Amino acid sequence: MRLFEGKVGLVFGVANDRSIAWAMSQALRAEGAELAYTHLPGESSARRVRRLTEEHAPKLVLACDVQQDRDLDGVFRRVAETYGAIDFVIHSIAFAPPQELRKPYLETSREGWHLAMDISVYSLVAVARRAAAIMPQGGSIVTITYFGGEKVMPGYNVMGVCKAALEHSVRYLAWDLGRKAVRVNAISAGPMRTLSSAGVARFDEMREHAARKSCLGRNVEFRELGKAGLYLLGEMSDGVTGEVLHLDCGYSIVGL
Repeated sequence: MRLFEGKVGLVFGVANDRSIAWAMSQALRAEGAELAYTHLPGESSARRVRRLTEEHAPKLVLACDVQQDRDLDGVFRRVAETYGAIDFVIHSIAFAPPQELRKPYLETSREGWHLAMDISVYSLVAVARRAAAIMPQGGSIVTITYFGGEKVMPGYNVMGVCKAALEHSVRYLAWDLGRKAVRVNAISAGPMRTLSSAGVARFDEMREHAARKSCLGRNVEFRELGKAGLYLLGEMSDGVTGEVLHLDCGYSIVGL
């Protein structure tokens, strides 16, 4: 029997085939999971996600703007109507206005800071609250972070501050939801070439530096992120919650 046979999950954050959420989705599907997906509102986003997922014909591919409570309510209502309950959620959502990433954190605008925090951090809180309501037997929620939330990574700027807030949100959510048997964890991935990373200044330098400095002498691969998702979303990690799993080939432990 496959590891996720009979399990149902909801995936936020698939943008294209180079998404961390997509890498995790592929691994989950291979192990028998039934998945529902969300995408940004708009025809181009809808086409992109539907094209990616058409091979396994998911029952639900839904538009969702995570800044809008009515969108989130609508997504979880449809998921509840279709499946009754879910077992896990992938939250792979982050955004900061490109102009904010191009300037020092000191010069971040109030508007840009609030927008980045709302989408990148508060969305996890909003998603977790609604997900827990349809996890009567407990479940698992996984979000995606980066080492820039722990240490200064020049060029990551306001997004690093968002990741720090996201990681501590994971801990508080783990406490709030623990007695309901809902676990909340994060994967701190090494620098991955994704749609989001295109807006980060000096990203190629970050990747090259991480590969040189890491214990394994390379950067992490998408397939490895998929395997980590299987661990944190499945029964093998039943006693793990509130944790940040560094999946960066050992980069984060090296002090040089």
